[in-house]
Amino acid sequence: MSDLGALSYYLGIEVRLGKEALILVQTAYASKLLERSSMAECKPCMTLMEERLKLTKASTTAKVDATLYRSIVGDLRYLVHTRPDIAFAVGYVSRFMEDPREDHWAAVKWLLRYIKGMVD
Repeated sequence: MSDLGALSYYLGIEVRLGKEALILVQTAYASKLLERSSMAECKPCMTLMEERLKLTKASTTAKVDATLYRSIVGDLRYLVHTRPDIAFAVGYVSRFMEDPREDHWAAVKWLLRYIKGMVD
């Protein structure tokens, strides 16, 4: 067995050792998520969700690529480990993974814009 030194990176989570705290961040993971979703150059926003957003499974808007939607939402669910501020919004958009529509995708894009503004 060999000593590899202090832990600094594990499963996409950066570990920073402070004097009094252990800090877990996923800055690189969030940046890669924005690139995969083609939102790396988007305009950041400071709010997590649109105010009074009402999404339903009975939406009549156009369908979106379900595989892409599920992939992005799954990545967001992994990001929740170090970003509890997005937990409610990610849970909300997760409800529509069976049959995602344009309005559901718009909510995910809004969330990605929030992440762009709060990567650190």
